[in-house]
Amino acid sequence: MITAYILIVVKSGSEEKVAKRLSADQRVKDVNIVYGEYDIISKVTTENMEDLQKFIIKNIRSIKEVQRTSTMISLK
Repeated sequence: MITAYILIVVKSGSEEKVAKRLSADQRVKDVNIVYGEYDIISKVTTENMEDLQKFIIKNIRSIKEVQRTSTMISLK
């Protein structure tokens, strides 16, 4: 099982919309809107690295309001 924290930059004013969409996915365990360099931090679990990559590409980067992501993979 892979756990990752995905930091997301979105278009101004779309934070709630993107957070709500992410929250609907069962792989997303937590979503927080934050202040600072990033707008949203989400905790995601997938079966393996390939599934994580597919999730990020198909379920996050495909959202038109998402401008940039950064992924941190948890070691424990």
